[in-house]
Amino acid sequence: MNLINSNEDIKNLIYTIRGKQVMLDSDVAMLYHCETRIINQTVKRNIDRFPENFCFKLTQEEIGNLKSQFVISSFKKENSYGGRRTQPLVFTEQGIAMLSGLLKNEIAVQVSISIMNAFIEMRKFISLNGQVFERLTNIEYKLLEHDKKFDEVFNQLQQEENVKQKIFFQGQIYDAYSLIIDLIKKAKQKITIIDNYIDDSILKMISKKNKDVEVVILTSDKSNISKLDIQKFNKEYPLLKVAKSNKFHDRFIIIDNKELYHCGASIKDLGKKCFAISKMENEEMLEMMKNII
Repeated sequence: MNLINSNEDIKNLIYTIRGKQVMLDSDVAMLYHCETRIINQTVKRNIDRFPENFCFKLTQEEIGNLKSQFVISSFKKENSYGGRRTQPLVFTEQGIAMLSGLLKNEIAVQVSISIMNAFIEMRKFISLNGQVFERLTNIEYKLLEHDKKFDEVFNQLQQEENVKQKIFFQGQIYDAYSLIIDLIKKAKQKITIIDNYIDDSILKMISKKNKDVEVVILTSDKSNISKLDIQKFNKEYPLLKVAKSNKFHDRFIIIDNKELYHCGASIKDLGKKCFAISKMENEEMLEMMKNII
């Protein structure tokens, strides 16, 4: 009893919930050498003496937070009191003082003094170290924000590097498909696709585009995409335009009239044979392509 009632032991049973320092009913019962139900019955019979700033029930979310953060002897698992069937009560310092007066036994009075001292020490500790805690919290938030920004920059740089030049070998269908989807998602205003042999599989890809991005496909008479397919697509993902052209042999993708990519294989055949996708950095070449289109 003397061991568990030391200030250090009791302070380990005090938690901060809803901005208040509180103790669980099961821990109070353990200190008072009685069953938790006795504590709860005392509160129930004298409910008018326990306003919310004295005693309150934990919500399921608060219970979950406690279980995930702390090891609580009589709360976290089935114990000698038969386990929890109801939501636990927690007591503030004022609630403990009220409870000790109602229990009216020698142990309760002695233990309550120890509990009061522990609450006082906890308040002093929090008060003296409040600025330190606040600074540590601010530093943690800043570090999390920096990590988030670093990840965004790193991912962007990685994506840019992957898109500049990439060779796909036979069988890398998913990887090639993913890269084309990444290009499509980059567009903010317009996507131009030049490919003489497209089919309706291109519709699944461009459905991943950002909202209100216009798509123009230039293809030959050999392509296999019907007007009905285009009409159905435009009802859900406007705006798609398909035009016939015999000016091109190779395949190109133009993003927002700013980025030009050369594709060594028809989009419908991605990954079936070895091919490459390259970003063409020459601005004059991009202007020439835009003029031809």
